[in-house]
Amino acid sequence: MVKFLIFMTLVSLLPLLSSCFSSENPTDRRILVLLDDFAIKSSHSIFFKTLQTRGFELDFKLADDPKLTLQRYGNYLYDGLILFSPMIERFGGSLDLAAVLDFVDAGHDLIVAADASASDLIRDVATECGVEFDEDPAAVVIDHTSYAISETEGDHTLIASDNLIQSDVILGSKTVEAPVLFQGVGHTLNPANSLVLKVLSASPSAYSANPKSKLSAPPSLTGSAISLVSVVQARNNARILISGSLAFFSNRLFRSGVQKSGSSVKFEKSGNEQFVTEISKWVFHERGHLKAVNVRHHKVGETDEPAIYRINDDLEYSVEIYEWSGTSWEPYTADDVQVQFYMMSPYVLKNLSTDLKGRYFTSFKVPDVYGVFQFKVEYQRLGYTSLSLSKQIPVRPFRHDEYERFITTAFPYYGASFSTMAGFFIFTIVYLYNK
Repeated sequence: MVKFLIFMTLVSLLPLLSSCFSSENPTDRRILVLLDDFAIKSSHSIFFKTLQTRGFELDFKLADDPKLTLQRYGNYLYDGLILFSPMIERFGGSLDLAAVLDFVDAGHDLIVAADASASDLIRDVATECGVEFDEDPAAVVIDHTSYAISETEGDHTLIASDNLIQSDVILGSKTVEAPVLFQGVGHTLNPANSLVLKVLSASPSAYSANPKSKLSAPPSLTGSAISLVSVVQARNNARILISGSLAFFSNRLFRSGVQKSGSSVKFEKSGNEQFVTEISKWVFHERGHLKAVNVRHHKVGETDEPAIYRINDDLEYSVEIYEWSGTSWEPYTADDVQVQFYMMSPYVLKNLSTDLKGRYFTSFKVPDVYGVFQFKVEYQRLGYTSLSLSKQIPVRPFRHDEYERFITTAFPYYGASFSTMAGFFIFTIVYLYNK
């Protein structure tokens, strides 16, 4: 009976172990989706279907489910979290604002979708991630210039935007040709947070206000400062997507045709599906995820890594960097990877050459300074996970028997010594034998 219980316990833990984040497969696989209403599962089924066809396991639950939990026995049950519950005032179970932030701090990914009815809880989550929604709960983004032409749209809150971030690693190499439809609330980025980026911006003519009331004062959010969709990559490489519109992910806007005001071109399908699909690949580490392996250094002409270097030694440094393609690790190619030989400040800063197969390498001479140095690679590039590598190595001076017998720079001192001896000898002869 005891053996049977142990066996059942191990079987119950298998999903836990299989869903853990692995450096061999960095893509999130098990995702918790929290909804205000299960009807969202149907109204946003295209987005969920694209995730499932890429191998993700989605666990749909109501945001106020009393059994909600993100971890059990100290292990996280999920790799990613999607909050499609803008109206929730309080999460169920053991989930709260602190638990969501701890989830991100542990290196997991998050998607937050809000709208004009966003609760204080969802706004607080966004604020902690570096963005702030308009304080007016009834305000939405309005644009009388870049709106989408529609038979039923009269207040110009359905925006057709093409102000996308120019980054192949975030949005893919295939251009989003059709405008993206957006209907929701705008937000601004915290200027003190350098980790948050706008990926979909409003046009210069946009502003945030209540479309059902007249403006009595200038709107607080205007122009290109309004972000419609933003992303964050934390220092631990966790990724966050924040959208001011839940409808942005809906089947209705995915399938809707779009014609931007002032343009005669009408697209049969909006760019929402392509945009959301590509950016979700980035958020869930299917693209832009780097890893470094086989960090090595040794003296020129040798292969073994020494325990200590001597000043003026010639050494070689190499590292292999790969990028996750969604299914396998591929060689990463760039010309801006650098290594520092560092002690308090960089004594050597070198660009690494590459063989286009993932290996980066260089060689240099150890500086004429002894102490404890570090090989450091700090690589940060837009859209890619950051790499921070360091290896410590001491550097010693020459031993007493390693110096040259006659040092060229010491020739003046040698001359001074011999000239002093010659002068003393001449002075002695003159002193002794001169009457």
